[in-house]
Amino acid sequence: MMSRTGSAVELQPIDRLEEKIKQLVGMIDTLRAERARALDESARAQQEVASLKARLADTAGASAEASTLREERELIRTRVAQMIATIDKLNL
Repeated sequence: MMSRTGSAVELQPIDRLEEKIKQLVGMIDTLRAERARALDESARAQQEVASLKARLADTAGASAEASTLREERELIRTRVAQMIATIDKLNL
């Protein structure tokens, strides 16, 4: 009868070890799933950054074009003012 009790006592640490191993396996599965989610999120963030960089480059190009157009408009305005002044001098 003692062998049964002794056997039961010896199995308790093994049962606890088995439970701890199951918990560790569960933690590993959770960590793997979290890692996969983090990698997906990182990939999405990188795509968004690339998209934003492209939009920023487009905006910079549009800003430079707008600046050039303003300069051209001012040049045309100056030339028209000069032409009007010349016409006024002719007294036609």
